[in-house]
Amino acid sequence: MDSSSNEIIHQWGSYIRVYKEGRVERFFGTDKVPSSINSTDGVSTKDVLIAPEIDVSARIFIPTSTINSGHKLPLLIYFHGGGFRVGSPFCATYHNYVTSLVTAASVVAVSIDYRLAPEYLVPACHEDSWVALKWVASHSNGEGPEEWIRDYANFGRVFLAGDSGGANIAHDLAAQAGIENLNGVKLTGLCLVHPYFGSKDSVDESWIFVSPTTSGLDDFRYNPAADSRMASLGCTRVLICLAEKDVLRQRGLFYHETLRRSGWGGEVEIVETEGEGHVFHLFNPNCDTAEALLKKLASFINHG
Repeated sequence: MDSSSNEIIHQWGSYIRVYKEGRVERFFGTDKVPSSINSTDGVSTKDVLIAPEIDVSARIFIPTSTINSGHKLPLLIYFHGGGFRVGSPFCATYHNYVTSLVTAASVVAVSIDYRLAPEYLVPACHEDSWVALKWVASHSNGEGPEEWIRDYANFGRVFLAGDSGGANIAHDLAAQAGIENLNGVKLTGLCLVHPYFGSKDSVDESWIFVSPTTSGLDDFRYNPAADSRMASLGCTRVLICLAEKDVLRQRGLFYHETLRRSGWGGEVEIVETEGEGHVFHLFNPNCDTAEALLKKLASFINHG
């Protein structure tokens, strides 16, 4: 056997391993929780294929009590984290987390499944997510193929949210929505949980690996200071959630400061969880700090 078949060229913690020959092994996010109507947790789910030509899909979540009620709820569009390399709306970690958000905030949620690096390098995940967002927005005029979105989503209250790399994507879409028509839909808020950003001074091998064809550390998707769209961010409110022991904490603060100085006219709030690390709430969802973070996100959505 060629020795190169076992030569590792990239490894990110215990989540993914990439070999020189092109083989990719993922150790997170490959499991799949089946969708379910009338689940015992009070949230029903279904899966939809949005763009088959690029394999973009989503899982839709709705409080079961809302079905056939005629009642419309705020719409949350969620982008999972995972460094643009791992994760899925269908895996237990994100299925369970979005379910808890739907229960806490009483929303309709659409959790987007985008293509991952290194098979599909950045900006594929951002472009896929924009396609998905436009697909969701196509339901705002009472049309569109998906009845749960068409019948139960309140398009006067639309929120984008994500954690880590997913927060990066959520920001990118909110920024794009500020300069490009989104089928008449106006975003209400943006929730960034432990967001992944950087600056030209922060050497980041992960970003370089997933985006070798971009402008690198000066890319506007990575570096908020390089994003000319900041001042026209397409929402009126932003919530930035940080964690005291998160290695990305300073980058979240940098995003906050960049947004504040950009001239954007909306309201930005920043909150920090003491004593916790990056995406702690995903892996210890029943701890007091995770429950407090969940309540904060629900409050942000319900008072928007």
